[in-house]
Amino acid sequence: MNTTIPPYLQRGDKIAIVSPARNIPFEEVFPAMKLFQKWGLEVVLGTHVFGKHHQFSGTDEQRRQDLQQMLDHPAIRAVVMSRGGYGTVRIIDKLDFTKFSQYPKWIVGYSDITVLHSHIHRHMGIQTLHATMPYNIKDREINEIAVESLRKALFGEKISYSKPLTFWDRTGLTEGKLVGGNLSILSGLTGSPSDIDTREKILLLEDVDEYLYHLDRMMISLKRTGKLKDLKGLIVGGLTGMKDNEVPFGKSSHEIIREAVEEYDYPVCFDFPAGHEKLNVALYLGRKAKLVVDKEVSLIFE
Repeated sequence: MNTTIPPYLQRGDKIAIVSPARNIPFEEVFPAMKLFQKWGLEVVLGTHVFGKHHQFSGTDEQRRQDLQQMLDHPAIRAVVMSRGGYGTVRIIDKLDFTKFSQYPKWIVGYSDITVLHSHIHRHMGIQTLHATMPYNIKDREINEIAVESLRKALFGEKISYSKPLTFWDRTGLTEGKLVGGNLSILSGLTGSPSDIDTREKILLLEDVDEYLYHLDRMMISLKRTGKLKDLKGLIVGGLTGMKDNEVPFGKSSHEIIREAVEEYDYPVCFDFPAGHEKLNVALYLGRKAKLVVDKEVSLIFE
Protein backbone atom coordinates (compact mmCIF):
# COMPACT_ATOMS: atom_id res chain seq x y z
CA MET A 1 0.00 0.00 0.00
CA ASN A 2 1.30 3.44 -0.92
CA THR A 3 1.49 5.94 1.90
CA THR A 4 0.42 9.57 1.81
CA ILE A 5 3.02 12.30 2.24
CA PRO A 6 1.62 15.37 4.02
CA PRO A 7 2.47 18.70 2.32
CA TYR A 8 5.93 19.92 3.18
CA LEU A 9 6.19 23.20 5.07
CA GLN A 10 6.92 26.59 3.58
CA ARG A 11 7.84 29.85 5.25
CA GLY A 12 4.71 31.49 6.65
CA ASP A 13 3.00 28.19 7.48
CA LYS A 14 1.47 27.51 10.88
CA ILE A 15 2.91 24.83 13.16
CA ALA A 16 1.19 23.70 16.36
CA ILE A 17 2.65 22.57 19.68
CA VAL A 18 0.52 20.38 21.95
CA SER A 19 1.14 18.22 25.02
CA PRO A 20 -0.75 14.90 24.76
CA ALA A 21 1.20 13.30 27.60
CA ARG A 22 3.33 14.64 30.44
CA ASN A 23 3.25 18.27 31.55
CA ILE A 24 5.95 20.74 30.58
CA PRO A 25 6.66 24.34 31.69
CA PHE A 26 6.74 27.30 29.32
CA GLU A 27 10.50 27.77 29.80
CA GLU A 28 11.20 24.35 28.28
CA VAL A 29 9.14 25.04 25.16
CA PHE A 30 10.11 28.67 24.51
CA PRO A 31 13.47 27.84 22.82
CA ALA A 32 11.64 25.63 20.30
CA MET A 33 9.09 28.38 19.68
CA LYS A 34 11.91 30.80 18.89
CA LEU A 35 13.54 28.23 16.63
CA PHE A 36 10.36 27.56 14.64
CA GLN A 37 9.82 31.31 14.25
CA LYS A 38 13.38 31.61 12.99
CA TRP A 39 12.45 29.06 10.33
CA GLY A 40 9.70 31.44 9.22
CA LEU A 41 6.85 29.51 10.83
CA GLU A 42 3.95 30.81 12.89
CA VAL A 43 3.61 28.90 16.17
CA VAL A 44 0.15 28.04 17.50
CA LEU A 45 -0.11 26.64 21.03
CA GLY A 46 -2.66 24.20 22.36
CA THR A 47 -4.83 25.64 25.11
CA HIS A 48 -3.45 23.23 27.72
CA VAL A 49 0.10 22.87 26.38
CA PHE A 50 1.45 24.17 29.72
CA GLY A 51 -1.36 22.78 31.86
CA LYS A 52 -0.93 20.47 34.81
CA HIS A 53 -3.13 17.64 36.05
CA HIS A 54 -1.07 15.35 38.24
CA GLN A 55 1.80 14.34 35.90
CA PHE A 56 -0.19 15.12 32.75
CA SER A 57 -0.54 18.45 30.93
CA GLY A 58 -4.28 18.34 31.55
CA THR A 59 -7.14 15.92 32.00
CA ASP A 60 -7.63 13.28 29.32
CA GLU A 61 -10.40 15.38 27.82
CA GLN A 62 -8.34 18.58 27.82
CA ARG A 63 -5.42 16.87 26.12
CA ARG A 64 -7.76 15.24 23.63
CA GLN A 65 -9.39 18.56 22.81
CA ASP A 66 -6.03 20.22 22.18
CA LEU A 67 -4.82 17.52 19.83
CA GLN A 68 -8.20 17.20 18.10
CA GLN A 69 -8.31 20.94 17.46
CA MET A 70 -4.91 20.86 15.76
CA LEU A 71 -5.70 17.71 13.77
CA ASP A 72 -8.83 19.45 12.43
CA HIS A 73 -7.42 22.97 11.97
CA PRO A 74 -7.16 23.52 8.18
CA ALA A 75 -4.27 26.01 8.44
CA ILE A 76 -2.03 23.91 10.71
CA ARG A 77 0.62 22.14 8.60
CA ALA A 78 2.41 20.23 11.37
CA VAL A 79 1.58 19.17 14.92
CA VAL A 80 4.65 18.91 17.14
CA MET A 81 4.30 17.17 20.48
CA SER A 82 6.05 19.10 23.25
CA ARG A 83 7.37 15.97 24.97
CA GLY A 84 6.66 12.33 25.69
CA GLY A 85 6.32 10.66 29.07
CA TYR A 86 3.01 8.85 29.32
CA GLY A 87 -0.57 9.63 28.39
CA THR A 88 -1.17 9.50 24.63
CA VAL A 89 -2.60 5.98 24.79
CA ARG A 90 -5.30 7.27 27.17
CA ILE A 91 -6.78 9.53 24.47
CA ILE A 92 -6.04 7.75 21.18
CA ASP A 93 -9.41 5.96 20.94
CA LYS A 94 -11.34 9.21 21.47
CA LEU A 95 -9.65 11.07 18.62
CA ASP A 96 -11.44 11.58 15.30
CA PHE A 97 -9.00 11.37 12.39
CA THR A 98 -11.58 12.11 9.66
CA LYS A 99 -10.38 15.61 8.78
CA PHE A 100 -6.74 14.63 9.32
CA SER A 101 -7.16 11.81 6.79
CA GLN A 102 -8.68 14.20 4.26
CA TYR A 103 -6.07 16.92 4.82
CA PRO A 104 -2.92 15.25 6.21
CA LYS A 105 -0.30 17.17 8.17
CA TRP A 106 2.97 16.18 9.80
CA ILE A 107 2.79 14.54 13.23
CA VAL A 108 6.13 15.01 15.00
CA GLY A 109 7.54 13.32 18.09
CA TYR A 110 8.97 10.13 19.55
CA SER A 111 8.83 8.04 22.74
CA ASP A 112 5.19 8.10 23.98
CA ILE A 113 4.20 9.59 20.61
CA THR A 114 4.84 6.13 19.15
CA VAL A 115 1.13 5.57 19.92
CA LEU A 116 0.17 8.14 17.27
CA HIS A 117 2.73 6.90 14.75
CA SER A 118 1.57 3.30 14.99
CA HIS A 119 -2.15 4.14 14.97
CA ILE A 120 -1.87 6.46 11.97
CA HIS A 121 0.21 4.01 9.94
CA ARG A 122 -2.12 1.12 10.64
CA HIS A 123 -5.36 2.90 9.80
CA MET A 124 -4.52 5.81 7.51
CA GLY A 125 -1.23 5.13 5.77
CA ILE A 126 -0.03 8.70 6.32
CA GLN A 127 3.66 9.35 6.86
CA THR A 128 4.79 10.82 10.19
CA LEU A 129 8.05 12.09 11.67
CA HIS A 130 9.98 10.35 14.44
CA ALA A 131 12.05 13.30 15.58
CA THR A 132 13.24 15.51 18.41
CA MET A 133 10.67 17.53 20.37
CA PRO A 134 10.60 20.94 22.12
CA TYR A 135 11.54 19.23 25.41
CA ASN A 136 14.90 18.43 23.79
CA ILE A 137 15.36 21.80 22.10
CA LYS A 138 16.76 23.75 25.02
CA ASP A 139 19.27 26.57 24.60
CA ARG A 140 22.06 24.79 26.46
CA GLU A 141 21.32 21.28 25.28
CA ILE A 142 20.33 21.77 21.65
CA ASN A 143 21.79 19.26 19.20
CA GLU A 144 22.26 21.11 15.93
CA ILE A 145 22.32 17.95 13.81
CA ALA A 146 19.05 16.65 15.25
CA VAL A 147 17.34 20.02 14.89
CA GLU A 148 18.60 20.58 11.35
CA SER A 149 17.40 17.12 10.35
CA LEU A 150 13.94 18.06 11.64
CA ARG A 151 13.96 21.27 9.61
CA LYS A 152 15.03 19.42 6.46
CA ALA A 153 12.38 16.74 6.94
CA LEU A 154 9.57 19.24 7.50
CA PHE A 155 10.56 21.42 4.54
CA GLY A 156 11.05 18.46 2.20
CA GLU A 157 14.81 18.56 1.80
CA LYS A 158 16.53 15.23 1.22
CA ILE A 159 17.64 13.39 4.36
CA SER A 160 19.90 10.35 4.66
CA TYR A 161 22.22 9.11 7.37
CA SER A 162 25.37 7.06 7.81
CA LYS A 163 27.22 5.75 10.84
CA PRO A 164 30.15 3.43 11.58
CA LEU A 165 29.62 -0.32 11.67
CA THR A 166 29.54 -1.87 15.16
CA PHE A 167 30.46 -5.30 16.45
CA TRP A 168 26.79 -6.19 16.89
CA ASP A 169 25.57 -5.24 13.41
CA ARG A 170 24.55 -7.90 10.88
CA THR A 171 25.44 -6.96 7.33
CA GLY A 172 23.10 -6.87 4.38
CA LEU A 173 21.11 -4.60 2.07
CA THR A 174 17.36 -4.20 2.20
CA GLU A 175 14.47 -1.91 1.30
CA GLY A 176 11.13 -1.39 2.98
CA LYS A 177 8.90 1.08 4.76
CA LEU A 178 10.29 2.25 8.07
CA VAL A 179 7.97 1.80 11.06
CA GLY A 180 8.34 1.52 14.81
CA GLY A 181 9.54 3.68 17.66
CA ASN A 182 9.62 3.08 21.40
CA LEU A 183 9.73 -0.62 22.27
CA SER A 184 7.82 -0.28 25.56
CA ILE A 185 5.01 1.59 23.83
CA LEU A 186 4.85 -0.86 20.95
CA SER A 187 4.72 -3.74 23.41
CA GLY A 188 1.82 -2.07 25.22
CA LEU A 189 -0.10 -1.67 21.95
CA THR A 190 -0.06 -5.40 21.16
CA GLY A 191 -3.55 -6.64 20.35
CA SER A 192 -5.04 -3.14 20.35
CA PRO A 193 -6.43 -1.17 17.38
CA SER A 194 -3.09 0.67 17.31
CA ASP A 195 -0.96 -2.49 17.10
CA ILE A 196 1.95 -2.20 14.69
CA ASP A 197 2.13 -4.12 11.41
CA THR A 198 5.76 -5.10 10.79
CA ARG A 199 5.37 -7.41 7.79
CA GLU A 200 7.86 -6.55 5.03
CA LYS A 201 8.91 -3.45 7.00
CA ILE A 202 12.15 -2.10 8.41
CA LEU A 203 11.52 -1.89 12.14
CA LEU A 204 12.96 0.84 14.35
CA LEU A 205 13.24 0.13 18.09
CA GLU A 206 14.51 2.35 20.91
CA ASP A 207 13.91 2.59 24.64
CA VAL A 208 14.94 4.28 27.88
CA ASP A 209 15.20 3.41 31.59
CA GLU A 210 14.14 -0.21 31.23
CA TYR A 211 15.36 -3.21 33.18
CA LEU A 212 17.20 -5.75 31.07
CA TYR A 213 14.73 -8.50 31.91
CA HIS A 214 11.89 -6.19 30.78
CA LEU A 215 13.73 -5.67 27.51
CA ASP A 216 14.10 -9.42 27.09
CA ARG A 217 10.41 -9.99 27.86
CA MET A 218 9.35 -7.41 25.26
CA MET A 219 11.63 -8.84 22.58
CA ILE A 220 10.33 -12.36 23.28
CA SER A 221 6.79 -10.99 23.03
CA LEU A 222 7.55 -9.41 19.64
CA LYS A 223 8.98 -12.72 18.50
CA ARG A 224 6.04 -14.81 19.77
CA THR A 225 3.55 -12.53 18.03
CA GLY A 226 5.40 -12.87 14.72
CA LYS A 227 6.55 -9.28 14.56
CA LEU A 228 10.22 -10.15 14.08
CA LYS A 229 9.78 -12.97 11.58
CA ASP A 230 8.88 -11.17 8.36
CA LEU A 231 10.93 -8.00 8.74
CA LYS A 232 13.01 -6.54 5.94
CA GLY A 233 15.48 -5.18 8.46
CA LEU A 234 15.92 -4.02 12.05
CA ILE A 235 17.30 -0.67 13.23
CA VAL A 236 18.08 -0.42 16.93
CA GLY A 237 18.35 3.15 18.13
CA GLY A 238 19.31 4.34 21.60
CA LEU A 239 18.93 1.90 24.46
CA THR A 240 19.43 4.60 27.02
CA GLY A 241 19.90 4.11 30.77
CA MET A 242 19.21 0.38 30.76
CA LYS A 243 19.12 -1.06 34.31
CA ASP A 244 19.93 -4.40 35.89
CA ASN A 245 18.78 -6.12 39.06
CA GLU A 246 20.91 -6.95 42.09
CA VAL A 247 21.16 -10.43 40.63
CA PRO A 248 22.37 -9.66 37.07
CA PHE A 249 20.23 -10.74 34.13
CA GLY A 250 23.36 -12.01 32.45
CA LYS A 251 23.06 -10.40 29.02
CA SER A 252 23.56 -6.89 27.69
CA SER A 253 20.80 -5.02 25.86
CA HIS A 254 22.57 -5.65 22.55
CA GLU A 255 22.89 -9.37 23.30
CA ILE A 256 19.20 -9.61 24.18
CA ILE A 257 18.07 -8.08 20.90
CA ARG A 258 20.61 -9.89 18.74
CA GLU A 259 19.58 -13.22 20.28
CA ALA A 260 15.89 -12.52 19.60
CA VAL A 261 16.56 -12.13 15.85
CA GLU A 262 19.38 -14.65 15.54
CA GLU A 263 17.41 -17.14 13.45
CA TYR A 264 16.41 -14.54 10.83
CA ASP A 265 18.65 -13.33 8.04
CA TYR A 266 17.79 -9.65 7.52
CA PRO A 267 20.32 -6.88 8.19
CA VAL A 268 20.46 -5.49 11.74
CA CYS A 269 21.92 -2.15 12.79
CA PHE A 270 22.66 -1.12 16.38
CA ASP A 271 23.38 2.28 17.95
CA PHE A 272 21.52 4.27 15.31
CA PRO A 273 21.17 7.94 16.35
CA ALA A 274 17.43 7.85 17.14
CA GLY A 275 15.70 7.79 20.49
CA HIS A 276 16.41 9.15 23.95
CA GLU A 277 19.80 10.59 23.08
CA LYS A 278 20.85 14.16 22.31
CA LEU A 279 21.49 13.07 18.73
CA ASN A 280 17.99 12.03 17.69
CA VAL A 281 17.74 12.49 13.93
CA ALA A 282 14.46 12.93 12.09
CA LEU A 283 13.10 9.81 10.39
CA TYR A 284 10.15 9.47 8.02
CA LEU A 285 7.98 6.69 9.41
CA GLY A 286 5.80 5.02 6.81
CA ARG A 287 8.21 5.90 3.98
CA LYS A 288 10.24 3.43 1.96
CA ALA A 289 13.93 3.49 2.79
CA LYS A 290 17.08 1.61 1.84
CA LEU A 291 19.15 0.19 4.68
CA VAL A 292 22.75 -0.76 3.88
CA VAL A 293 24.80 -2.47 6.59
CA ASP A 294 28.25 -3.05 5.11
CA LYS A 295 31.53 -1.26 5.78
CA GLU A 296 29.33 1.41 7.28
CA VAL A 297 25.60 1.77 7.93
CA SER A 298 23.52 3.94 5.63
CA LEU A 299 19.82 4.77 5.73
CA ILE A 300 18.52 6.46 2.59
CA PHE A 301 14.92 7.58 2.09
CA GLU A 302 13.17 7.58 -1.27
